[in-house]
Amino acid sequence: MLPARTRKLIGTFIFLAFLIVYSLIAMAVGARYLATVHGVWQFLFYAVAGLAWLPGAMAIISWMAKADRQ
Repeated sequence: MLPARTRKLIGTFIFLAFLIVYSLIAMAVGARYLATVHGVWQFLFYAVAGLAWLPGAMAIISWMAKADRQ
């Protein structure tokens, strides 16, 4: 088991990498498939994509916040 400090350091880098990759994929999908559709559909896609990263982020943060074993 990793100490809390190490887990937080590793988790921070994983979280940043996850966010960068996720946002680039969401932007690429949006630009490729939604460039010609109505603005309402674009808004709905970006609203859902803007919230869809939260479960992954919550999993990383909950792993980072685990207490050390005594």
